[in-house]
Amino acid sequence: MSHYRRSSVAGGTYFFTVVTYRRQTILCDELVRDTLRGAIESVRCSRPFVIDAWVLLPDHLHCIWTLPEGDVDFSTRWMMIKRKVSLACKASYFRDDWITPSKQKHRESTIWQRRFWEHQIRDDADYARHMDYLHFNPVKHRLVDRVLDWPYSSFHRYVKSGTYPHDWAIA
Repeated sequence: MSHYRRSSVAGGTYFFTVVTYRRQTILCDELVRDTLRGAIESVRCSRPFVIDAWVLLPDHLHCIWTLPEGDVDFSTRWMMIKRKVSLACKASYFRDDWITPSKQKHRESTIWQRRFWEHQIRDDADYARHMDYLHFNPVKHRLVDRVLDWPYSSFHRYVKSGTYPHDWAIA
């Protein structure tokens, strides 16, 4: 069994990438979006964290979270969020033909890849780079021509606050 080394700075800020199983393009579906939003709200009630930034794409998402002082447990939060979405969306998205012995052993759904990628934000420059990367991602994947045109992003919140101009990243 692999042993993954995860960063563990209490109260840290982290960048995450979470991907659907087999890169299914389902995350922007209304049912999944609404269920994901509800799962996050539910988990934040019992295990608080701040969502600094977010972008939802059809087959993956990126986000930046800041955990409370003294707390390093982002893995349990992701497990709870993914489980809630999997259970709530099972009737619409479960694929029996995709259940492998490994998925069965780990009691996994066919919505999410097993793991996620995380990066601990080290300083202000690293934070800014990851914010820009996250918000530019829909353009990178050719989903839209302008960052402003992608609806499933915290970019709009940052335009309202004056952090980004509305025409940011337009050539």
